[in-house]
Amino acid sequence: VQLQASGGGLVQAGDSLRLSCAVSKSTFSDYQMAWFRQAPGKERVFVAAIRWSTENRFYADSVKGRFTISRDPAKNTVHLQMNSLKPEDTAVYYCALDSLPDYGSTYYYPGSYRFWGQGTQVTVSS
Repeated sequence: VQLQASGGGLVQAGDSLRLSCAVSKSTFSDYQMAWFRQAPGKERVFVAAIRWSTENRFYADSVKGRFTISRDPAKNTVHLQMNSLKPEDTAVYYCALDSLPDYGSTYYYPGSYRFWGQGTQVTVSS
């Protein structure tokens, strides 16, 4: 499995960005995809996840109402639309994928995922 993340950049507070994560060489029939982020000196934390087959979505409280995760089956890509960005959203954003159970909260933990993209920097200035 290969994941290619893109779409990061430098924006001002209140602006929007859309991150994308393209999936290739996947042999899974169904899987969970997620975005995590890691600020300097901090742990990698959950942002959002989507179940490929059902489109069940999950969000961290810190981004609910501002971020939207979606998938594009035609392009085998997951997007993270980020609106009303805040300086505290500044981090390296990573996409992740794995064949996780469709119950419980395993999607929330970075250790649940074997496959990761390379990360894309998002910087929000005040």
